Amino acid sequence: MHRHELTDQEWELLTPLIPRAGTGRPRVKIRTGTTWRDLPERYGPWKTVYTRFRRYALRGVFTRVLQQLQTRADAAGNIDWLVQIDSTIVRAHQHAAATGRTAAQPQQEERDDHALGRSRGGLTTKIHLACDGRGRPLAVLLSPGQRNDSPCARPLLERIRVPRTGHGRPRCRPDHLIADRAYSSRGFRAYLRRRGIAHTIPERSDQKGHRRRRGSVGGRPPGFNQEIYRRRNTVERCFNLLKGFHGIATRYDKTATSYEAAVCLASCLLWARSL
Repeated sequence: MHRHELTDQEWELLTPLIPRAGTGRPRVKIRTGTTWRDLPERYGPWKTVYTRFRRYALRGVFTRVLQQLQTRADAAGNIDWLVQIDSTIVRAHQHAAATGRTAAQPQQEERDDHALGRSRGGLTTKIHLACDGRGRPLAVLLSPGQRNDSPCARPLLERIRVPRTGHGRPRCRPDHLIADRAYSSRGFRAYLRRRGIAHTIPERSDQKGHRRRRGSVGGRPPGFNQEIYRRRNTVERCFNLLKGFHGIATRYDKTATSYEAAVCLASCLLWARSL
């Protein structure tokens, strides 16, 4: 086994979940951030590897693999449903901005913005992440780097979908949700109440002032448990693990679909280590 490749145990766990095609363990690409053309020759022609990765990305293969790993953990009672959400900004390499279209890349396959935006750091992408209480990714959502966190919270939570091993609908609802002040909005809190999701989100100072100025009409302050909120660092540790992959810490992929697939593949490796 070479450096940055899957161990035999990880490979045995993931092999049945990925469509069988060819040989090799393509972890090197996202771990080191190397270009496709610089893949070691033992993996075969780089274009074949890239084509297979791109095909899997468009078909959502890595997302389904992530869900199947979560299913195994949930069946064993190994998921802590004290869910945390947050986001992190990733700098996009200059090559990621060259998103020219070809006839083989229909318009409907990709978003117009490719989840690229401009902020103070230049071209950036924001990764929105929901993780369980043990710091393992449950759902991932990409947006341009300048996008606010709050509007992305609801679609992020709706991506949590852990299928059951037997009959029954997939599990989509956390027992409890932890988020920081960026997610403190009346609309999002109302959405969580409708779904019956208990939550710990600190109130922003401007919201406190507005509520106080309205007097009794402003209503009661939302509940806040300081002890539960102290566990929010788990999602930060999850980001640190994901950014241990150089291909995630810096975005080199031109399309949002490929980069999101790379994040999902890195998430699968984190789950494989914990099972």
